[in-house]
Amino acid sequence: MKEFKIRASASGKLMTKPRLKSEVLSKTTKSYLQEWTKEQIYGVRKSIKSKYLDKGNQVEDAAIDYASAEKGWLFAEKNEEYFEDEFFCGTPDVILDDKIIDIKSSWDCFSFPLFFNGIPNKDYYYQLQTYMYLTGKRKAQLVYVLMNTPEELTFEESFDYTEINSKYRIKIFDIDYDEEVIEELKNKVIESREYIKELCK
Repeated sequence: MKEFKIRASASGKLMTKPRLKSEVLSKTTKSYLQEWTKEQIYGVRKSIKSKYLDKGNQVEDAAIDYASAEKGWLFAEKNEEYFEDEFFCGTPDVILDDKIIDIKSSWDCFSFPLFFNGIPNKDYYYQLQTYMYLTGKRKAQLVYVLMNTPEELTFEESFDYTEINSKYRIKIFDIDYDEEVIEELKNKVIESREYIKELCK
């Protein structure tokens, strides 16, 4: 079995707090590690399907192009380079000279975090910390983009957002690199490896 490394997109799974002080890993973390171990044993990765993920995948390139044009990100395009070290792995959405950009496509205007002051999902904070560590960048932006939902993904009435001002279609959360978070994640990876060893005895 290969040595455990955490995917950037799943790094938040390691950062949930145990309910008891005597516990090293939370129930959520253990459940994720059990799933990961099964994937290694059986050679099959668990398939996760949802209309929300499908939309994100289908409109990702268009969302990058739209946000790039509106925000003046020169030479921004979908990154295909995979990064990995002894603890982490992942593929950032966009890498610019001065920052990492991760694109999230909201399902509709009601799930778009227009009035949020803080990051809606803490998992994305850890994801971007990991990307910054892997790429050496020290700035990142979590960018929500409101794109039209492909008709084949919904039986609901389709909304057209193309004429809406971009300030209501792009929401950006700035994130600075935090070395302490990375050190904590590294420790969690080490603790996770010990847990997996116990599982596989």
